[in-house]
Amino acid sequence: MIKLYGHEVSGNSYKVRLLLSLLKLDYEWIRVDLMKGEHKTPEYLAKNPFGQVPLLIDDETTIADAQAILVYLARKYGGEQWLPTEALPMAQVIRWLSTAAGEVRQGLENARLFYLFGAGTKINIDRATEKSHFILKQLDQHLSTRNWLEGDRPTIADIAIYPYISLAHDGKIEMDAYTHVLNWIERVKQLSGYVPMAGV
Repeated sequence: MIKLYGHEVSGNSYKVRLLLSLLKLDYEWIRVDLMKGEHKTPEYLAKNPFGQVPLLIDDETTIADAQAILVYLARKYGGEQWLPTEALPMAQVIRWLSTAAGEVRQGLENARLFYLFGAGTKINIDRATEKSHFILKQLDQHLSTRNWLEGDRPTIADIAIYPYISLAHDGKIEMDAYTHVLNWIERVKQLSGYVPMAGV
C-alpha cells in the first residue's frame, strides 16, 4: 500500500497527489501539520531527515522530494506515458523537473510563501516577483507552439510545473498576459483523473 505524507496546502504535496490520481493508484494520505511543526518531530525526521513534505512510502521503498517521487511513480506505474525512456525526450522532461525545483521555487513558490504564510523576513518579494514573471514569460513562449511542455502528451514535466503556476494568484502574480500558460492550465484541468487543490 502506498502512503503519502504531506500537507494539503503544499504545492509539492499536491503534485504527487495529482499524479497518483492520474495514474489511478490507491494510496493512504497521511497529513503532516506543517504549521505545528510535525515535519520536524523526531518521528518524522526518522522517515525523512530533511524534514520536508512530501514523502512517499511504497511497501519497503521510501522516496523523499516531490520531483524524485514523480520520477519513481512515472517509471514504476506509468510505463512510457509519463516519463519517456529515450535519451533526449527524458532529458527534456527532467529539465522541467529542475525548473520546478529552481526557477519556479525561487519565483512563484516563494511569492506564495511570502503572502500566504507570512514568510516575509526570509523572502525578498521583489526578487520573487521578478523571477515569477521571468519563468512565466519563458513558459508562455514555450507553450505558444505546443499543448504540453514536452512531446505530444502530458508528462511529469507538466505535473511538476503545474501547481505553483496555477497558484500564482496566492503570490499576487498577475497572469492575464500569459494566455498560452492559462490555456495550458485549462488543459491540465481536463485530464482524466484530475483532482483540484485548495486554491486552484
